[in-house]
Amino acid sequence: MKSVKVTSVLLVLISFTTWSQQDPLSSNYMFSTLTYNPGIAGTSGMICATALNRQQWLGFDRAPSTTTFNISAPVSPFKIQSGIGLMVESDQVGFDSDINISGIYTFLVDIGTGKLGIGVNLGVMNKTLDPTWSIPNGDGFTQPDQDPLIPVSKESFVVFDAGLGLYYTTDKYYAGASVRHLNQAKFKFSKGEPYLTRHYYVTAGYNIQLPNPSLELLPSVFAFSDGRAVQASVTTLLRYNKKVWGGVSYRAGDALTGIAGIELFNGIRVGYAYDFPMSDIRKNTTGSHEFMVNYCFDLSMGKSRTKYKSIRFL
Repeated sequence: MKSVKVTSVLLVLISFTTWSQQDPLSSNYMFSTLTYNPGIAGTSGMICATALNRQQWLGFDRAPSTTTFNISAPVSPFKIQSGIGLMVESDQVGFDSDINISGIYTFLVDIGTGKLGIGVNLGVMNKTLDPTWSIPNGDGFTQPDQDPLIPVSKESFVVFDAGLGLYYTTDKYYAGASVRHLNQAKFKFSKGEPYLTRHYYVTAGYNIQLPNPSLELLPSVFAFSDGRAVQASVTTLLRYNKKVWGGVSYRAGDALTGIAGIELFNGIRVGYAYDFPMSDIRKNTTGSHEFMVNYCFDLSMGKSRTKYKSIRFL
């Protein structure tokens, strides 16, 4: 048998054999919609940038670590309502490291009291496998070159990646549906050809104005699937004066999350989420941390996005 750093092997096997780790998790999904749905680009009418960092399963060696950055803006080439964007995503788990860079274009249409975005993202993903081997002395142990799946040394492969998305928003509600890894690209490593499983996403949210005009209740749902299994989150946030928010989210069978955030005087929003694990993995981890920074502004007005009516934060 072989001996690799045990936690690294387990984490990478999870990423190869389950749907949940191919696409990174996010508890602040309401802030990072552009990452999984290109249809949102430009729908707010403002230039928006978001950075997010997630440290998952604290206590595990080389546990999942994700950093994303995205930016979008409305444009009008040839007087056609459109949105453009850029998404950069870095995800590491065990000795598997992925970097995804995508450009985004969205066609915008005014429908009823809201705006519909029909978006596409095109880009590349680089997957790197960099195993650390430790072979005990003695006979009967499999050597690295005899392992059927894990490469002997560092290998990288780059593939083309594409996605589609629809997103509709008004001043009261929003809804979206999208698909990532549409082309299901294969990584041709020396030992095997793992591929990107197509992932489907749906999300929706509503704004409930409470009797106190300074308070709003913002319930939302988020679900995604690879066609074999589904994971869903239900979130309720209470927002005060459109500048301070807090609430809870439940990810079915996985975690209970506390979320909080504030808009600073300069219009920059910062947020934090902490996942309390509810699955068996809670015996070996203290939870997951997630940090978010967001800023939206209108060049023509030189003002933050508080001028925009959309119930979404972005």
